[in-house]
Amino acid sequence: MLTKRIIPCLDIKNGRTVKGVNFIDLRDAGDPVELAKQYAKLGADELVFLDISATLEGRKTMYDMVLKVAEQVDIPFTVGGGISSVEDVDDLLHCGADKVSINSSAFKRPELINELSKKFGSQCIIVAIDAKQVNGEWLVHLAGGTIPTKRNLFDWAKEAEQRGAGELLFTSMNNDGTKSGFANRALAKLSKEVNIPVIASGGAGNTQHFIDAFIYGKADATLAASVFHFGEIEILDLKRELEKQNINVRL
Repeated sequence: MLTKRIIPCLDIKNGRTVKGVNFIDLRDAGDPVELAKQYAKLGADELVFLDISATLEGRKTMYDMVLKVAEQVDIPFTVGGGISSVEDVDDLLHCGADKVSINSSAFKRPELINELSKKFGSQCIIVAIDAKQVNGEWLVHLAGGTIPTKRNLFDWAKEAEQRGAGELLFTSMNNDGTKSGFANRALAKLSKEVNIPVIASGGAGNTQHFIDAFIYGKADATLAASVFHFGEIEILDLKRELEKQNINVRL
């Protein structure tokens, strides 16, 4: 049985870790390098580092920060934000990233997924999908959730898999930052429709929410930010509770 993963997410803006509610009302959560170092020591299985304003601002991810974070951690480390070419990924992997997360650029030019998986292998290509439930349908949103599209979450997820994505990172915009739990129905459907790992994001507020995401949402990994950043949940305590529920985790 594959081990389920717990992944802290560092959303970066102007060199600081931030966290908001429903993708807005951002507040400061600390220095990303120090947080990354702390999480690696406290039992995180992986880290995700998202430069959340890079796409909106039309610039590349901050490579110097990627280098600093990579120097501090000995666990897999994913970087996303502003990635739109083979060259971008090559640079990030050389800076120390283990995987990359692509979102808006992949949606706008799906061939990018094919190019990246062919060049670097699907194991290091994560396609992130921000989706919002609108009139009962899960619709993909771009550029940090600011641009709605008419594309269905599940259709886009299946295409991303077919093109070579190694994992999917699904963030429910409805649940993000609300601490009301993950979007488990959508997660379960997504996990059923694709054959690659699904990372659940958006809505973690307590330990039971993680348990539910693994049991009912069939997630392969859970990603969270504020509950970890502000000390509301300790990762090792969470893993012990998951283990009690017969959820296979690395302690």
